[in-house]
Amino acid sequence: MTHLKEGDKAPDFTSTLSNGESISLSDYAGKKLVLYFYPKDDTPGCTAEACSLRDSYSELRSQGYEILGVSPDPVAKHQKFINKYDLPFDLLADEDKSVMNAYGVWGPKKFMGKKYDGVHRITFVIGEDGTIAKVITKVKTKDHAAQILDEMAGV
Repeated sequence: MTHLKEGDKAPDFTSTLSNGESISLSDYAGKKLVLYFYPKDDTPGCTAEACSLRDSYSELRSQGYEILGVSPDPVAKHQKFINKYDLPFDLLADEDKSVMNAYGVWGPKKFMGKKYDGVHRITFVIGEDGTIAKVITKVKTKDHAAQILDEMAGV
C-alpha cells in the first residue's frame, strides 16, 4: 500500500488522458485535485465510485476541486466508460503503471485466497501547493464524493 502521507509533496507525473492528450500534475498547479486510483473501468465498484463523483461533480467543483481518475485501462476503454456513464471529468490511462507506482497504489492484493498484483483503491486529495492534504484508503465507492467532502471539511 502507499508510502505517501498527508503533508508529503505529491509525486509529479506525465501520462495520457482518455482523449489522448498528455497531462502532468503541474497542469493542476494552484488547484485542488482529487486524484483517485481504481482497478478497472465498467466494473461494479469502479462504476459506483465514478458515478458518485459524477453525481456530486458540481458540488466538488464549487469547492474548487478538479477530479482525475487513474487506472491501467487504455485510452479507448476510458473513453467508452466516460461516454457510457456521462462522466464530466478526465481519466488517466496509466498502462505502464508509472503513476500508480509513484503513488504506491500498485502492489500485492488478495481475493478469495488468491494473491495477485493490482491497483489498490486509494484517493489522494492534493492541495493548491502540490502537497497531499488527505489520503483516503478506505474508499466508500457508492458515497465517495460525500466521503471526500466530509474528510476535507475543515482541512
